[in-house]
This record gives sequence, C-alpha cells and structure tokens, in this order.
Amino acid sequence: MAAMPAATPSLPATPSIASGQPLARLVMLRRIEVLAQGLVLVLAAGWLRIPLEVLPMAAASIGLGLFNLYTQWRLGRPRPVGDREYFCQLLPDVLVLTLLLYYAGGSANPFVSLFLLPLTIAAATLPGRYIWAMAGITLGAYTFLMFFNLPLPPPQGDLARLDEILARASGVAPEHAGHGGGFALHVLGMWFNFLVSALIVAFFLSRLAATLRERERELGEARQREQERALRHEQILALGTLAAGAAHKLGTPLSTMAVVLRELELEHGQTPALGEDLALLRQQVDLCKRTLTQVLASAGAAREGQEAAPARPLGQWLNELLDGWRVLRPRVRVDYQSADGDAEPLVQAEPSLEQALINILDNAADASPEGVEVRSRCQGEDCIIEFLDRGPGLDPALAPRLGQAFVSTKDDPTQAGGSGIGLFLTRATLERFGGRLELCNRPAPEGSGACCRITLPLAALNRHRP
Repeated sequence: MAAMPAATPSLPATPSIASGQPLARLVMLRRIEVLAQGLVLVLAAGWLRIPLEVLPMAAASIGLGLFNLYTQWRLGRPRPVGDREYFCQLLPDVLVLTLLLYYAGGSANPFVSLFLLPLTIAAATLPGRYIWAMAGITLGAYTFLMFFNLPLPPPQGDLARLDEILARASGVAPEHAGHGGGFALHVLGMWFNFLVSALIVAFFLSRLAATLRERERELGEARQREQERALRHEQILALGTLAAGAAHKLGTPLSTMAVVLRELELEHGQTPALGEDLALLRQQVDLCKRTLTQVLASAGAAREGQEAAPARPLGQWLNELLDGWRVLRPRVRVDYQSADGDAEPLVQAEPSLEQALINILDNAADASPEGVEVRSRCQGEDCIIEFLDRGPGLDPALAPRLGQAFVSTKDDPTQAGGSGIGLFLTRATLERFGGRLELCNRPAPEGSGACCRITLPLAALNRHRP
C-alpha cells in the first residue's frame, strides 16, 4: 500500500553522500511517496470499499510527510550529510511501509516486495556495514508481518464479482484462489506494485547511469588538466635549471664588462656623445648585476624563511614596481591609474609575482614603444590589473594559444624576436597564486592595441608564499 522512494547517488562512495545530492533526491521522491500513499488509501477505502484502518494509516503517511519537511530543512544546514545520517534517513520509510502493510494484510500484501527498494538504495550509496544492517532490518520487518498483521477482509459487491472474473480468466477456481477469496485484489495489487517498482527502478538506474557518465567526464577532464599541469611544471623546471646555470655564468662576464666600461669612461668620458653612451651601458650592466643579486637573495630568503617586505598599499606597490621598470626602459612612457583611491588594500607580494608583472610590461612596451597604460581596481575579493598598449593588437587566430611555451606574437621582422617564454612563465606564476590572465584587443572607442588583464585574489597579494 506504500511506495518506497529511491535516491540516486552520484557515485557509490562517501564523498557523494557528503555532498547532500542523494538526500535531496530522497526528499523529492518521498514527496511522491506520500502522495501515492494518500491516493491508494482514497481508492481502497473510498472506491473499492475495503474496510481498512484509515486513521492510523493516514497518520503514518502524514508523519512521513512531516519528517520529509524536517529533512528538507536539514539540507539547508552547512553541516555535510554523512553515511550514518543518510542510513537513518532511510529508516522512517521502512517503518512507515511496515505500519501500512500491518494494517493491510501483512506479508500477503503484494506491496511487501517494496522492502527491496531501501535495500537497493543502501547498496548503491552506502558502505558494506550499512548495507547488511538494512538487509537485516528489512528482513526482520518482513518476518514480523508474516506473524503479526490485520488480514484483509474478503471482497464484497463489485470487487467480489471482479475477483470471480479474474480467477476464471486465470484458470483458478474462486474457492481455490487463496487470500480469503481476494484474488482480484491480489492481482491488482501485484500489477500496481510492478508499475511503481518499474518506474522507481527505471528512474533510479537512469539517473545513476547519467551521474556515472558525468563523473567519468569530470575525471577525464581532471586527468587531462593534471597531465597539462605536469607538462607545464616540467617545462618550468627545465627553464629554471637553465636560468640558474645562466645566472651562474653571467656573473663573470658582467664583472668583466663593468671593468672595461669603467676604463673606457676614464679614457673617453670627456667626449659628450660617447660619454653618454658609455654611462648608459655602465648603468645597464650595473642593473643586470643587481638583478642577479636580487634573484639569488630572494631565493635564499625563500629557503631560509626570512620575513617578506613590509605591506604597502596597492598603488604604492605598483608605483615602486613601475619605477624600477622605468630604469630598464627609460624611453617608454608608463601611465598608471588606480580606481580605488584611498581604499586600496595592503600588498605584500612575492618577488616572483612582481617578475610576472614585469614580463607583461616588457611585452606591452615591445608592442607599443610610445607608451603603456596600467590600471588597477579591486572588485570583491579580487584585484584586477590591466596593461594596455597602442600596438597593432592581437591576431584572433593566435590569441587562444598565447601563454603556451614557444608561442609568440613577435614574428614580425620589425619587432625584436621572442619565444613566448615570458608570458608562459607569467601565466604559470599567476595560476600558482590562484589568479588568471586574459588577453584581448582594446574596445573600438579606445583605439587599437591589446589589453592584458590579470585577476588575482587579494589573499595572494597579502602572503609571502602561496
């Protein structure tokens, strides 16, 4: 007389239970169960005129409906749904089914096979100990109904005549049909029981298959992302090894160049044009030496766990970064605008993040030697920094591949050659901090040029290491 709901799990494992998805489906199917129980009671007591104990049976269905309201409220709580709680959620359905069958013939009722549904749900969603516990509970309920029940009264009136017709159609004499002569009632119950069971099992299996396919697709995408990440890490490790070797080898040539340039300044420093060029070369060599020293010092500080630089407002941090970059590219004009004013967050960034921004500045300056614009703003929990140039813009066919190793836009003979390593390392660094890099062309009203947009969590700008 009652239909058990089936919950469709995403995967037969604890993490899927903890997500609450099977419990949400159990709530939905339990609503249908309560409505079906009410409909069957109305048909049995009202239309078929079967003298049932309607009051306790209706009370059991109403109690299950109230419990379902509690379960729906529980789903809104932040605490995850564990295996034990999900198992306990199935017990009221078994209890209500037992009560309804007790007042409707017990184990002789064709709906007794619905005890298999909670066992099927437990087998698909819960660990082994809960499966065996549910098997014991349903078997105990079935055994109880074999000895304790209120038998259904023999059919009367139209139902008795229908019982005789179905018995003769089946080749069974009415007096041998069993069930107190309620052959028609038993046949109708078996048919309705099969209908309900078939619908629930079909729904359950189809949703389970769809969930498994979705999980397989997600796992495939995750494996692909993991392979790409591993490949990218191998490339970065190889580049880091080469960079370390280059830094070690560059120390001696730079020192030699500094000595030679010093001697040339002493000999030819009085010549105006040559003296300016020699001073510029000396300045660039000194800058290269300081850069190598800073790289080694930063790596040593990271290894030794030394404290990072003090926190500064975002605008001050970017201005200091731009001032240091202007020494490298004194002929390129850089304009910086902040949309946050005095509400700028404090920044305490790792040097590798600063180097990532410098790589983007270098690319923008190569595309637009006449000037670069830098804009920053905070949006929710993110910081957005944009680098805009006045160059020819991005090729739509090449833009999706930018950021990969050895993919560059600097194939134009008029530009300095590039390998795309800078943007590749920049993207990898930003992803390590939970950020992302977007490349696009500037909107038409702003003219030609490209826009490189960086989005970083504010938390990444306020810790020394990710």
